[in-house]
Amino acid sequence: MQTFIAIEQRRGVVFLLCLAALGWVLIFWSSANMSSPLVALTMPMDATWALSEIVAVWLMWAVMMGAMMLPSAIPMLMVHRRVASKKDPNTKNSHHWFLAGYLVGWAVFSAAAAAAQWGFQRADILSHMLKLQDPAVAGVILIAAGIFQFTPIKAACLHKCRTPIGFLLTDWRMGRSGAFLMGLNHGKFCIGCCWALMMVLFVGGVMSLTTIAALSSIVLFEKVLPRGETVAKLGGIMLVLWGLYLLT
Repeated sequence: MQTFIAIEQRRGVVFLLCLAALGWVLIFWSSANMSSPLVALTMPMDATWALSEIVAVWLMWAVMMGAMMLPSAIPMLMVHRRVASKKDPNTKNSHHWFLAGYLVGWAVFSAAAAAAQWGFQRADILSHMLKLQDPAVAGVILIAAGIFQFTPIKAACLHKCRTPIGFLLTDWRMGRSGAFLMGLNHGKFCIGCCWALMMVLFVGGVMSLTTIAALSSIVLFEKVLPRGETVAKLGGIMLVLWGLYLLT
């Protein structure tokens, strides 16, 4: 029985890594095919967005968030799968519902990020490559994101993300709907932990592979390294210094 569970756990990890990899493939493809009509929809020329552009921008953010966040969420997803097999064996594929809830949470955040993109474009401070052109606005965003890394809200949300067992023991719900709500709830804490870092994408460039990879690494290190809280604070210091540099 233990061997079977171990095999299922490995399959689950492989599935999640493949799902994240698919997202990264789409990110790389978009970066390498800027002239594609599909990619062009994610970078509207002005703030008068057509419905197709609204959907495309939202999908771009949703895919990017999934690719960036899934690797750091694997420990939580695997612990849920293991606990569900013992506490709720009658619910088939409970872990899939948990994953669905988690991704829905980030899909909602993606709608907010798309709205922010539209707002920056409407204010005429966003380049066609989706990078802020106003150093003052960029600097303020960086400093705000850096300060957020030291706040109690950040610490509380990061703690939830770093302690899968603790989260599941206090938030466990039975059934498919319960698993979905747990995933949604975990997504809420994950968003609370990382939303400010995601806004830094507008400073480095939403289409910048370097920026996407750097922020993904910070998120991963915060959640899985033994001293993740220290990583968060070091990242906060770097963001504040970067912001001050832009303001000078």
